[in-house]
Amino acid sequence: MPAKFEDEYQPLLIKEPKAKLPKLPNKSLLLAACAACIGGTFQYGYNVSVINAPTQYVHNFINQTWRERYQTNISVDTLTLLWSTIVSIFTLGGLVGVTVGGTLSVKLGRKGTLLANNTFALMAALLMGLSYPTGLFELIVVGRFFTGVNAGIGLCVQPLYLGEIAPTAFRGAMGMGTSISITVGILSGQVIGLKEILGKEEYWPILLSTTCIPAFLQLLSLPWFPESPRYLLIDKRDDKGCNKALKQLHGLSGCDGERDDIEKERTNLVDFQAKKPWELFTDRSVRWQLLTIVLLNAAQQLNGINAIYFYAEYLFTQSGIPADKIPYVTVGTGACECVTALTCGLLIDRLGRKVLITGGYALMSICCILFTLTLSFQDASPVVPYLSMACLFAFILSFGLGPGGVTNILTTELFTQTARPAAYMIAGSLNWLSFFFIGLVFPFVVMGLQQYCFLVFLAVCSLTATYIFFVIPETKNRTFVEIQNDFKSLRHRKAHKADGAGPTLILTSA
Repeated sequence: MPAKFEDEYQPLLIKEPKAKLPKLPNKSLLLAACAACIGGTFQYGYNVSVINAPTQYVHNFINQTWRERYQTNISVDTLTLLWSTIVSIFTLGGLVGVTVGGTLSVKLGRKGTLLANNTFALMAALLMGLSYPTGLFELIVVGRFFTGVNAGIGLCVQPLYLGEIAPTAFRGAMGMGTSISITVGILSGQVIGLKEILGKEEYWPILLSTTCIPAFLQLLSLPWFPESPRYLLIDKRDDKGCNKALKQLHGLSGCDGERDDIEKERTNLVDFQAKKPWELFTDRSVRWQLLTIVLLNAAQQLNGINAIYFYAEYLFTQSGIPADKIPYVTVGTGACECVTALTCGLLIDRLGRKVLITGGYALMSICCILFTLTLSFQDASPVVPYLSMACLFAFILSFGLGPGGVTNILTTELFTQTARPAAYMIAGSLNWLSFFFIGLVFPFVVMGLQQYCFLVFLAVCSLTATYIFFVIPETKNRTFVEIQNDFKSLRHRKAHKADGAGPTLILTSA
């Protein structure tokens, strides 16, 4: 057609549809994610790191209180036991929190559970703040237990909420909110614990009670956003509430496609009730998914990241950094984690989950080898301590780009609505138990193996990378139903290999 007639007959022209790039997430969706994170996994990261700054001051308080009560100084062993209890009771609280978190998320909803969870943070802040004026160090123990319960529920329920409100195209980036909020929480605790802010001795009760601030922020912000649309439609069968939530979170243009995905999942789950954790262990249809999250969550704690932080202060000292400057360098490691979490959030929906987590574990394996070598020859040259520091930051970067960010997302994506809360209870319980185990056993491992302990972590990282490469399918841009079909195909392939003569019978029983 001549160009001069093209404009006149433009309405009659039929053009081929262009492939649409995914739009940016709706502003309301991003704000809902921020509101969920600030009182959710942010609290976990914050309370893990904030307890480090006032260690000596709490020791002094316990010693002073003991002297006033019993007119004698506390023994070193008793003081160590009390401090270990204050630190480790957080893990016990986390285990309790993750155990009840899945059940609460079904009863109260994802949003309702997150809001109710702030009660534990407020109680903890009150108890720890009153410990000094009342002269009761036992209040710190109880307060730390409540912060653990709060962190356990947050780690269980917040990823559920983010994974269910996110559109398929941005589910990876939204799920990274969990990892980002943990690392921001760790960094915030490190910064607020500096002497220029609340790190002085007279401020330690205030420092420990600042856990109430994220709780208040969530109580003020999260009520303005809706419950998870998947929970409303599949669990509560609330069509009107689901439509309203989808419109607020995704806008008018994006809500129809998300509604269709939820409907497909609901159709597959007709007459299914929410499963209990023990039911997943006997359900052969989720056997590979369950094995995957068990391995990934155990590996997340046993891959050596805790060992890296154990050696951090020693390496900084060996590199000639003055003792009074080490807290600022430690803040640098927290900032490094934040940067990698943000980078992973930008890359996860482009490169995919499998590439990032496999690559992360592979790089961590290489770092374990290099770290063992540099620690073995620490005194060989003045340059070696700096090489050890480079390995330290490389390990943290590798962890943040892969295992640190992707593990929680896979727990969301590998299960459907009825099994997801139970899966998070299992994954969270295993994570907290591994956390407790590594805290209990790791000092003895270091004393026994010294720098060669990283060879143990090398085995964990390399075996995990191998398992992911051969077993886990890519979940990028795939609906929950499509991911389940991928695992069905995996089961079918295993069945064929197990008995080629009778595949039909095996498939039927599977």
